[in-house]
Amino acid sequence: MSSPTTDRATTAYFPLLAAERLDIALCRASTAVARAADAQAGALGLGVGQHLVLKMLAEVGPCSQRVLSDELRIDRTVMVGICDGLEQAGHVRRERDATDRRAYAVTITESGRKLLAQAEDAVPEFLDGTFHALTPAERGQLSGILGKLLQARP
Repeated sequence: MSSPTTDRATTAYFPLLAAERLDIALCRASTAVARAADAQAGALGLGVGQHLVLKMLAEVGPCSQRVLSDELRIDRTVMVGICDGLEQAGHVRRERDATDRRAYAVTITESGRKLLAQAEDAVPEFLDGTFHALTPAERGQLSGILGKLLQARP
């Protein structure tokens, strides 16, 4: 059984650790946001990866699985499963790429567009709930900072 002193020390330690180790703080924050996103996406019957694929296809048009994987930073083997699931549900279709017969172009379908619209409608409320501790200005700052961290390195 722990003592009140032990409990107080452990509840006060993580903020100190996070202030000292930005990498740990970012990892823990990322995990918390990922769990919230998974729960939100699951409620819509659409995984986070599936949502990202549909969003990219709607915005940039047909892409190969390799391009989707590279741009969305999703492992290629995971991308195959994501595209398989979306195709089986009728949300995307795969067709031979006219410029590269070895590749397939993944295209969003009307069903995929409808599902994406439902998912996108839920995003503002999700973001407000997940980032409620931040002001709009702080959210903008965080977005800018994370964008810098995620830029491809030379």
